[in-house]
Amino acid sequence: MKVAPKPRVVGDKYQRILDAAVSVFAEKGFHSSRVSDVAARASVADGTVYLYFRNKEELLMTAINTAFDAFVSRARIELQAIESPAGKLRRLAQLHLQALGSNRDLAVVFQMELRQSARFLAPFSHQHMVEYFDLVRSAIRQGQEQGIFRSDLREKIAANCFFGALDEMVTSWVLDNTHYKLTDVADSVADIILMGLERQARH
Repeated sequence: MKVAPKPRVVGDKYQRILDAAVSVFAEKGFHSSRVSDVAARASVADGTVYLYFRNKEELLMTAINTAFDAFVSRARIELQAIESPAGKLRRLAQLHLQALGSNRDLAVVFQMELRQSARFLAPFSHQHMVEYFDLVRSAIRQGQEQGIFRSDLREKIAANCFFGALDEMVTSWVLDNTHYKLTDVADSVADIILMGLERQARH
């Protein structure tokens, strides 16, 4: 009886191929890249890539899904330890910008390449963005129930504004040649969103 293969871990050939794919797609663009480019960047034979992935499209989606799963997993753990709804949103903003700010190639692929095709974006949105928005809406709903956030705001609209603000900051950062630290703007974005959410004392 054959022993089951060990789970793939960061640093093995599989992960090396994924990292190479992100690097190549960010540099050349998804449509201009070839599987052979990824194989060369990962220092493996072309055929080795096909042992793990059926095609270039699967490479793109696996790379994005893997990164996003890691982000959501970390966010869930960290947010569970925070009692304040505002604190949860602030930390999520920090984690969002940290995840993409620490890997410019991944940010380029996520902001630019993934969104060029509804064929890629729709499945990703249905599978993963729902998880992200659940975290945001849960914190907003908690704040409303505690009387901290305005109850007249629809949580779905507020969640879209939260994501949209962070998303635009990442896009601007990707297009900016000054290469400033993306996480430096996390608190400013969170402040603006929270000012709109929090109930203000009436005079």
